[in-house]
Amino acid sequence: MTDFSKLPVTVVTGFLGSGKTTLIRQLMQNPGGKRLAIVVNEFGDVGVDGEILKSCAIPDCPAENIMELANGCICCTVADDFIPTIEALMALEPRPDHILIETSGLALPKPLLKAFDWPDIRSKITVDGVIALADAEAVAAGRFAPNVAAVDAQRQADDSIDHETPLSEVFEDQISCADIVLLTKPDLAGPEGVAKAKAIIAAEAPRTLPVIEVAEGVIDPRIILGLEAAAEDDMDARPSHHDEAHDHDHEDFESIVVDIPELSDPAQLVRAIEALANDHNILRVKGYAAVQGKPMRLLVQAVGARVRHQFDRPWTGAESRQGRLVVIAEHDDIRRDVIEAALGATEPA
Repeated sequence: MTDFSKLPVTVVTGFLGSGKTTLIRQLMQNPGGKRLAIVVNEFGDVGVDGEILKSCAIPDCPAENIMELANGCICCTVADDFIPTIEALMALEPRPDHILIETSGLALPKPLLKAFDWPDIRSKITVDGVIALADAEAVAAGRFAPNVAAVDAQRQADDSIDHETPLSEVFEDQISCADIVLLTKPDLAGPEGVAKAKAIIAAEAPRTLPVIEVAEGVIDPRIILGLEAAAEDDMDARPSHHDEAHDHDHEDFESIVVDIPELSDPAQLVRAIEALANDHNILRVKGYAAVQGKPMRLLVQAVGARVRHQFDRPWTGAESRQGRLVVIAEHDDIRRDVIEAALGATEPA
């Protein structure tokens, strides 16, 4: 059993756009009687996810319990950012009952677990569990977890391919580190897609894992909080592609921030993002936009060519109506001039 003197932490991992922020919002609103605190490890320069969560803070998870780490991967900034943040949350009155950490979509979870072995915090907190979110439609399509036989066949056909893509390695490491996998957006995948995604996850997992379908982040908190996994003491059961590495980096990926003008029609922005995804392999776009004649701010979330947008809150008097988007892609696909030109095309005539 877990040492109840330690504060439990749940790590929420998953690929880009898999639904981590949506899940945490649901847990904030339905915490199962627990007082929660949230750490958001944002990738990029704009704390979009943290602002989204703070906008829906409630008494059991007030805004002061939500902290952002925007200076890089948690496990790369342990001493400077991670430990002070955890200590600050533990010093709150009243003290949180449970901490949720939303990792960057590009994060490798195992190095994060190793961060919990730092002397300053290892006696104070425990990793209650690692929750991996997987987009059912994307997994079923094989974009993030390619079939081993297909990869081997590709290697034989192309001598230049001698390792798996960075995207697949991230996905496999997240699954390997997990205690539970949440299969999100099952409605988009359909029954056949869900079944295929579950089969792929089972093939990639190093051990039998519960796989639960979740729509819009709705799940009973008792299922994923209180697992008592003590994951920091269970590292050998969580293999990683990077186990032999002494450190890691995120040079395979890059993000840029693009300021966009006020829009006359959100559909123009949607078409621009779709074109960037299809023509230039942009993985993820997220942020805000202003729409002419609308007092509400437009929240934009895109995974590849799938774009979702909704008005989330009014612009405040202290804010300029300036849109801002974080664009994430593999390093070789980030071309600022192309991206800015495409998004700049949304400027009203």
